[in-house]
Amino acid sequence: MNTIEAMRERLATLAPTTVEIGDDSALHAGHAGARGGGHYRLTIVSPRFAGCSTMQRHRLVYDALAPMMRQEIHALSITAKTPEE
Repeated sequence: MNTIEAMRERLATLAPTTVEIGDDSALHAGHAGARGGGHYRLTIVSPRFAGCSTMQRHRLVYDALAPMMRQEIHALSITAKTPEE
């Protein structure tokens, strides 16, 4: 299973209606700290985000991906919305 598939599997706990993951790792090759893990761009839509602040939404995403954040994921850009947004 590749990193994006593993991310999708872990994010399933948030019952998303939409998950879009882009791999921007090639754009960051060679910069300081880019030795391990990739750079990803995530757009996720979930009813679980209703009533949550942006920080709370990001925390839910980071909690779901926590085991991957030290090795597979070096940087993550998150856009988290509710279905109504």
